[in-house]
Amino acid sequence: MIIVAAACSQYSSRPGAITFHNVAARYNAYFMAEQDMAEAEFEMQKAYKENYNQLLPILLPMDSILAQPVKPKLQDAIKKASIVAEKHQNSKWIDNSYILLGKSRLYLGQWADGLEALRYVYANGRDESDKNNALILLMRAYIEHKDYSNALGVAEYLSQQPLSKASQRDFYLTKAYLHQQNGEYLTSVAILEETFPLLKKSTETARIHFAAAQMYDRLGQYALANKHYRSVNRNKPNYDLGFYSNMNSLQNEVVLDPKRDVTNVGFDKMLRDRKNDDLKDHVYFTMGLLAEHKKQIPEAVKYLQMAAAASKGNMQQKAYTYLQLARIEYEALENFEMSKAYYDSALTILPQEAPEYRLVADRKRALDNFVTQYTIVSTEDSLQRLAKMNPAQLDNKIDQIIEAKEKKRIEEEEKARKAQIAAQNASMQQGGGNPLVTGGERRFELFDPALVNKGKIDFKRAWGNRPLEDDWRRSSRPLRTLTGNNAAAGADSANVAQASQENTGLKKGTPEWDQVHALLKKDVPLSDTAFAVSQKKKEDALYNLGKIYRFDLKESNRAIAAFERVLSEYPKTQYKDEIYYLLFLSNEENAAQKESWKSKLLSEYPTSTYARLVNKTTDTGGTSGNATKEYEAMYKLYADGNYTKALEDIEKNLPSYKGSSLEDKFALLRVFLIGKVRGKEAYGQAITEFMRLYPTSIYLPRLKEMQEFNSLSMGKR
Repeated sequence: MIIVAAACSQYSSRPGAITFHNVAARYNAYFMAEQDMAEAEFEMQKAYKENYNQLLPILLPMDSILAQPVKPKLQDAIKKASIVAEKHQNSKWIDNSYILLGKSRLYLGQWADGLEALRYVYANGRDESDKNNALILLMRAYIEHKDYSNALGVAEYLSQQPLSKASQRDFYLTKAYLHQQNGEYLTSVAILEETFPLLKKSTETARIHFAAAQMYDRLGQYALANKHYRSVNRNKPNYDLGFYSNMNSLQNEVVLDPKRDVTNVGFDKMLRDRKNDDLKDHVYFTMGLLAEHKKQIPEAVKYLQMAAAASKGNMQQKAYTYLQLARIEYEALENFEMSKAYYDSALTILPQEAPEYRLVADRKRALDNFVTQYTIVSTEDSLQRLAKMNPAQLDNKIDQIIEAKEKKRIEEEEKARKAQIAAQNASMQQGGGNPLVTGGERRFELFDPALVNKGKIDFKRAWGNRPLEDDWRRSSRPLRTLTGNNAAAGADSANVAQASQENTGLKKGTPEWDQVHALLKKDVPLSDTAFAVSQKKKEDALYNLGKIYRFDLKESNRAIAAFERVLSEYPKTQYKDEIYYLLFLSNEENAAQKESWKSKLLSEYPTSTYARLVNKTTDTGGTSGNATKEYEAMYKLYADGNYTKALEDIEKNLPSYKGSSLEDKFALLRVFLIGKVRGKEAYGQAITEFMRLYPTSIYLPRLKEMQEFNSLSMGKR
């Protein structure tokens, strides 16, 4: 027995011992580990939700969150694979077990342990094929961590190694995945074209064809894209994959042939198919994109609104629809309030883990501020035009405004009443139910974020900012007629019709009309003081609009127009030096204009902070050598309470500190001094200016805290 045991030792090199451990490792521990991995990958693949609005990844991401439901299987795979390393050291399956162990740890998010196992196979593996497979998986792990340089290094090495057919297929797919994730679509599709002959017909192959087609779409090669969309249907796709493939193919046909109309290319057939009832929103969305591509903006908006209405539980698609509507309202229609409302709606339902979430949130914040400033400019413009009229013209104009508002209100209320009657009739035909539920869709209006936001905008326009309190309308009851209140909501058809007959609006000459007239006239700046206040509001708002265009919305041309308007309408504006500097920055593509604004700034404001920033001359080392002493002298003035003198000195000498290691420190002291001398508003502007001019400063976190505290204190005040 001792001899037999010794002969079967895992450290023995005898043929009998090796054969025994090969069989034991392969058909016991490794087999069960491999089965666990196969089941776990199948479950993860089934649970993975494809986003067909985005580029499909060639390989499914290694997501530890996605792996949580199958964590017990992966842990069991690790346990079984470890048995091979512990008890079958002389087995030929030890390399495979380490690869399986490393893969399981990568799925679980245990990156360090997973990478270590794969590197061990490469360094100590006995089989060249297994070593190559470990490197392919290592390359994929680097891609998941966005370590593209190391992934490319591994790919370079593998490209020089003899690979088996299976390893070559996996290597090509992984390399194509690397270039896809790095945004190199042309290289990625070129590799995939070499890979397809190595792939068997399967749903996964159909999915890779779809990813290739999407990359060809992004490269503008729509005919090649359609070739791969057709290949999807020849490779056993699931229903959704086949649906999106057909829809994208139809979209490309319209793009390739401008004479083809959106309505007769085949989308109508997809809409009639009952199997597509829950996918109609995608069809309408695509039709909206094509209509916009053909410059048919009203049709595009109509299709996108139909897409939003047709969404049945697919909040992600609805979010993309709102984003598209927001972009069209902003860029094509310049309806900024509606654009803001759609961004609000998209942000409400877009998952925070979505790649667009942060971009949409930033855009929404910028647009919030933009709409505020734009409304101020529009309002003050209108009021100033009214103020320049003679009294008789002014009264007539105000009466016309009231009449137009009343006419619009009555039309909207009539339209709403007719829609309500239709909804009630449809509800009764279906056997009763909630009259606010329309058609068979059973949607309540207050569940639609776009309608809610539109209602908020309409309310604020008519009533202003009202606190939450009882009887909030009592102080201006006649204004109720301007906005309309659907008094017939929930009533039957007879009550609705009666309300329609009674809805005659305000009558000119009545006390109610006169009260509304007086309220509107009260806002017109008729005195010199009121007109000056209005001018200041408009000046500040135009200046802020220019900065929002330049820094938040990244629209240099509109920023230039806004800044030049400030200089034209307000030649003595307090922002003149900064506007010169911002015009210098905004004219990136116009060298002559850029140089012109630089010359203006240097000639009119040679000692300003902005002149220092555009001045290309470098300072000598002597200046920076004295910078510390000068800073200490100015800080002493600050500490002694001599704020005005310290601020004058620092602003006078600030250009001389350019290039010094203490440059941002001087600027920070200037922010403190402005807060002491010029008040909270100027202090807030100085903080914003510092954050923009010194984005890499070590003092930036402190400035952000100061900005937040200043905003809170301004709000309380």
